Amino acid sequence: MTETAIFKDSEADRSFRAKWFASRLAVYGVLLLWAFICLFPIYWTLTTSFKLAPNVMQGNLIPWVDYQPKWLGWKSIGLSPDTIGTDSTVREEFLKRFTNSAIVSLVSSFLAVVMGSLAAYGLSRFSYRFAWMRNPDISFFFLSQLILPPVVLALPFLVLYKELGLLDTRIGLILLYALSVLPIVIWIMKDQFNSIPTELEEAALVDGLGVWGAFVTIILPIALPGMVAAFILSLVLTWNEYFFAALLTSTDAKTLPVMVASQTGSQGISWWSMAALSFAAILPLIVIGVLLERFIIKGMAAGAVK
Repeated sequence: MTETAIFKDSEADRSFRAKWFASRLAVYGVLLLWAFICLFPIYWTLTTSFKLAPNVMQGNLIPWVDYQPKWLGWKSIGLSPDTIGTDSTVREEFLKRFTNSAIVSLVSSFLAVVMGSLAAYGLSRFSYRFAWMRNPDISFFFLSQLILPPVVLALPFLVLYKELGLLDTRIGLILLYALSVLPIVIWIMKDQFNSIPTELEEAALVDGLGVWGAFVTIILPIALPGMVAAFILSLVLTWNEYFFAALLTSTDAKTLPVMVASQTGSQGISWWSMAALSFAAILPLIVIGVLLERFIIKGMAAGAVK
């Protein structure tokens, strides 16, 4: 090989490496920009909880550079270093609202996933007929419930819950929240079950399993990632729900979003308190999302291997 050929090969290699490096740099640059856009609201909420009123009004962004952080927001809910070891009425109130939100959202999401998965499996595997409605019509009926504005249901639910004695109770919110996210769960799980070949169930039936046995032992493990995704979405929606929580509760069953929205008064909005409450409210969702995201990936890989 001549020196000219070697020189041309080295030039081609350098050009290829430069293009590859430029493409990688562009991809990671876009990903970093998108990550910054997605995480900036969380950063803004966290830093606002350490600001004073002038810092909020001036739009200061960087702690210890634009402003000196203070524990004013966390002190207002009894979670600052100087109040965490003492009795605090506001901290007890916060923990009560946090407990209400956790119980209501977890139980209602679990119920919605269980009932929605069973309904979606039935719509995916069996043929139904109700008057003029068939399976596609029934599926659309469930999905169409999301179009209805919540304010339309305000008065009927208020009257119904008053008659049933469910006002200001956790069970009332659990039933309502499970009903509200049920169409989303059915929509997600029906697509999940449609992607699973029916030959797996037919083989299980040939081996002696019944319909329920095939569903529990064969279909359920494969559909588990979709159920986790539906659970996460239901959890986020029920955790952040404000309208019905403010309408149907007063003292005992009031949830965290209602407490966050109550940080307003004659003196204006307590941005530091609202930011501290908001960050304390979204932190569990962040942790759960990270943990269950790994579970989803593991479940998808396991399902692919099966």
